[in-house]
Amino acid sequence: MSVTQLSDRRENLAHYQERVELAASFRWTARLNMHEGVANHFSLVVNEDGTQFLMNPNQKHFSLIKASDLLLLDANDPSTMDRPDAPDPTAWGLHGALHRMCGHARCAMHVHSIHATVLASLADSTLPPIDQNTAMFFNRVAIDDRFGGLAFEEEAERTCANLSDPSKKVLIMGNHGVMVIGSDVADTFNRLYYFERAAETYIKALWTGQKLRRLSDEIAEKTAHEIEEYPGQSEKFMTAILELLDRDGEDFRQ
Repeated sequence: MSVTQLSDRRENLAHYQERVELAASFRWTARLNMHEGVANHFSLVVNEDGTQFLMNPNQKHFSLIKASDLLLLDANDPSTMDRPDAPDPTAWGLHGALHRMCGHARCAMHVHSIHATVLASLADSTLPPIDQNTAMFFNRVAIDDRFGGLAFEEEAERTCANLSDPSKKVLIMGNHGVMVIGSDVADTFNRLYYFERAAETYIKALWTGQKLRRLSDEIAEKTAHEIEEYPGQSEKFMTAILELLDRDGEDFRQ
């Protein structure tokens, strides 16, 4: 695509910059092998009251998603699944319910990444603070241990109710995967990335069979707060992802 054509696309496509960052997050998730075939889904709210949101099209591989592919949906539109470009039914169930019920969830990312899903499969899915990354999530994770099948409407609403507390930014979906929420794409993707890293550290620490050196609640909370207040990390991470994708000639901006 020429520079002129890309400029026209920017002018004509609603929420273009938001689309670009969301498309980039799909591409990077695929690079990190945190995707699941043509399943899993991300969404981003684009209006003030949280009812309208962008989401990936039905069962398109993350590594192929472009800014123009993203669907613009309304959480309160009952005819959504009648559209010719209707989203994946479970994606609509989960993200539609989330954006109707939780106005603070401006962006949401759901994956079945390996280590988060292993954690979700344990009888005790608690993530203890054993290092800086795991401490980042201290008192900030909800756990759903009542898996009831695919996330169609009733199951989706039950699941999303676990995120009604704005202090909980990660939902471990027992026997399923993980849902991460945030204020924008950069904030949410940064949290998703570090949660998978934290889960990997914990799971591999368990493999050793050795006693874990758990941080005190006081230090864990202090660390989590300090990371939340750390300036600009998520924005700089997203900027780097955009630069790397551009360097490699990816067409995510189209």
